[in-house]
Amino acid sequence: MPVKIRLSRHGRKKRAFYHIVVADSRAPRDGRFIERIGSYNPLTNPATIELNFDRALDWLQKGAQPTDTCRAILSYKGVLMKKHLLEGVKKGALTPEQAEAKFQDWVSQKEAKIKAKIDSLSKNALESNKKRLESESKVREARAQEIAKKRAEMAAKEAEASAKNEAESSEADSADNA
Repeated sequence: MPVKIRLSRHGRKKRAFYHIVVADSRAPRDGRFIERIGSYNPLTNPATIELNFDRALDWLQKGAQPTDTCRAILSYKGVLMKKHLLEGVKKGALTPEQAEAKFQDWVSQKEAKIKAKIDSLSKNALESNKKRLESESKVREARAQEIAKKRAEMAAKEAEASAKNEAESSEADSADNA
């Protein structure tokens, strides 16, 4: 029975998220599985990955074969790196302490890269919001100036019309008095 680590699709149309499962390779994609070891949401930026690290490593050591996408996810989370280092310990190329030190270095570098990406995304979002607000305020000021100009023109016309009415009424009063 060949075992695969693969994705099982969930969610609605065009809003997919995936469960990372260990399943018999003959089972359908969203069908029966042996164990659910995590989840993957590609819609967030960066993608949200929750993974039971120990269970994934255990299944890889037992011989489970990940699909291409799952291999990328496991590599991103460091499961494949840990497996590689443990194989080196078995062969005698490394001591367990050296392997753990290498893995911790790798994890710290990976976390720094992820944090830098998140920081740059939030910085870009703040900058775009600032630019958008500036452009909206310019448009609002231009509209306010146009409205003020129209109101001034209307007030001038009303003043002119009222002056004409007063002039006409005063002429009519003077004509009536004479």
